[in-house]
Amino acid sequence: MTKLYINRLLPGVLMGLAAGTLQAQQLVKVDGSSTVFPIIEAVAEDFQKSTKGKTRVTVGISGTGGGFKKFCRGETDVSNASRPITKREMAECAKMGITYLEMPVAYDALTIVIHPKNPFLKSATVAEMKKLWEPGAQGKVTRWNQINAAWPDAPIKLFGAGTDSGTFEYFTEAIVGKPKSSRGDYTASEDDNVLVQGVARDMNAIGYFGYAYFAENRDKIRALPIVNEKLGKAIEPSAETVINGTYQPLSRPIFIYVNAKSAGRQDVKDFIGFLNNHAQRLVKDVKYVPLPPKAYTYNQETLNKMRQGTKFGGENKVGLTIEELMKMEAKL
Repeated sequence: MTKLYINRLLPGVLMGLAAGTLQAQQLVKVDGSSTVFPIIEAVAEDFQKSTKGKTRVTVGISGTGGGFKKFCRGETDVSNASRPITKREMAECAKMGITYLEMPVAYDALTIVIHPKNPFLKSATVAEMKKLWEPGAQGKVTRWNQINAAWPDAPIKLFGAGTDSGTFEYFTEAIVGKPKSSRGDYTASEDDNVLVQGVARDMNAIGYFGYAYFAENRDKIRALPIVNEKLGKAIEPSAETVINGTYQPLSRPIFIYVNAKSAGRQDVKDFIGFLNNHAQRLVKDVKYVPLPPKAYTYNQETLNKMRQGTKFGGENKVGLTIEELMKMEAKL
């Protein structure tokens, strides 16, 4: 065989080997909530290392609603969600023949944030936040003293979750009283890092997103304590106040949904098993609140027994504590 022939043949052989390698690599597709993203990204990173490159996990951030659209079309194996699946999404999945396994993976303290040097916002009530965010405030409530006379006559700069976000739905239901009921004249993004930067740049800014993004940026932003109406005092978001149930109504469970057909594949089984085995450590690492160990044992049983469907019936449960969630789990 001549040297010239070998040189011509070699690129084709290498391309063939590369294609064979790519074909052999298994792929788990995940998309959805930006709030759940830090957890699943951490799980995916450690899991991929454990497989020595045999399995690749892609994790997108289309938002909870955007993720469910892909999931119900059968485009993803796992959907991250910062609130339970809705009746409309359940119907969309049913129409496409998609069934699923629901697994709570952690608790989040949905956090309202302000500029760290804001001199007047020490705490806020749900009523004050409703006055700020309700649809009727659009174009009308534009200065801080319109909400509370003790606050200055200064312009308000608003940042919040995009409308495809489960955080948007949960926040509006918890604060305004109706999901997706919000003023629209604010800077919206599915990327929470964009919101962090926006609030960090403006003394009169206020925004909201998952606790992990606040915890990662404590040097740039400050959490606004929210008054617990039952206790009559302002409570800061933290692991402790989520666990003891005092940070209300903005504590919430966050989830993954696994396509039942995908759950029959070994790579997906291994990925979900890895998550359940390592969730206690990884959830804490990314600054969320892990569920009790029995919750992850139950998740693994859900996978092993292929328990399909949702415990929430297509409805959100605002103010659900970890204890109450575990009682729901125990009923099944």
